[in-house]
Amino acid sequence: MAKRTRKSDEFDSPWKDALQDFLPAFIAFFFGDIHADIDWSRGYASLDKEFQKIARRAKVGKRLADKLFKVWLNDGSEHWLLIHIEIQGDYEKEFAKRMFDYNCAARQLYNNEIVSVTILCDDRADWRPTQYVSGRWGCEMSLTFRSAKLLDFADKTADLEANDNPFAAVVLAHCKTMETKRDPATRREWKLPVVKGLYRRHWSKEDIRKLFNVIDWIMTLPDDLDAEFYEEIDRYHEESKMEYISGIERRGMQKGREQGHRKGLVEGIALALDAKFGPTGLRLLRKVRTLDDVKTLRKFARFLKHAETLDEVREYLS
Repeated sequence: MAKRTRKSDEFDSPWKDALQDFLPAFIAFFFGDIHADIDWSRGYASLDKEFQKIARRAKVGKRLADKLFKVWLNDGSEHWLLIHIEIQGDYEKEFAKRMFDYNCAARQLYNNEIVSVTILCDDRADWRPTQYVSGRWGCEMSLTFRSAKLLDFADKTADLEANDNPFAAVVLAHCKTMETKRDPATRREWKLPVVKGLYRRHWSKEDIRKLFNVIDWIMTLPDDLDAEFYEEIDRYHEESKMEYISGIERRGMQKGREQGHRKGLVEGIALALDAKFGPTGLRLLRKVRTLDDVKTLRKFARFLKHAETLDEVREYLS
């Protein structure tokens, strides 16, 4: 059985896509009070370049699902909203400090306040960071940030299926993927109703395509089960006369996922080289780009995480 498995940190790209396309729905689903304060009629702006500078200044590396947006409140004021999606499933001692460092770096670079929120996608029920505090002898610095835990939705399948917010479908897909880590057959059984649920909503054809792409990426299946899933989807399209995703489009989406993941890995490696070794390390990026496939890039990224000297990196790439 050929496998199309992904590690948990590879959920980040579909989450990033979903944030870009459905930010108002995301905020409404997780943080209703924030959504009510924002004037969505003015739109919102993604600040990717600004965030990259913040990440470099903070020296914590850039996680692909981190997104920085500019929004306008109902009173007309402009605010920056940092959305951090924490994918890893293990407790991380320095996580709250990383959130604090992002805020400090943003203030130093842009003299701009950032509101930080985080979505925890792990399966550890008792890990719920919301604050960083550091101080001694009466001097203290702190950051309190908003946090939502996907695990809290794991037993709310019926509510998610009935919810018309696009992010309810994304959360349902993620919860069922985590629930079926070692049971791909059951995941296939869940993937079909999750996707069918998209077609029952009064969403545009383009939004359904985008959500299908995100869910298809999250709920990855071994090749044989994936083929069975698409056969079922094709039959459903024929019976309902609602063919939103053609075979050509599916192949295009698959290629796009592969290219997008490679691009994300290279971006992450570039930031790690810069953070660890500065401009000298970045000179090796040309060599990194010669690594052809995602598997090789991922292996190098793991090596780079533990490399202590630039000579080690040069030797690895030689």
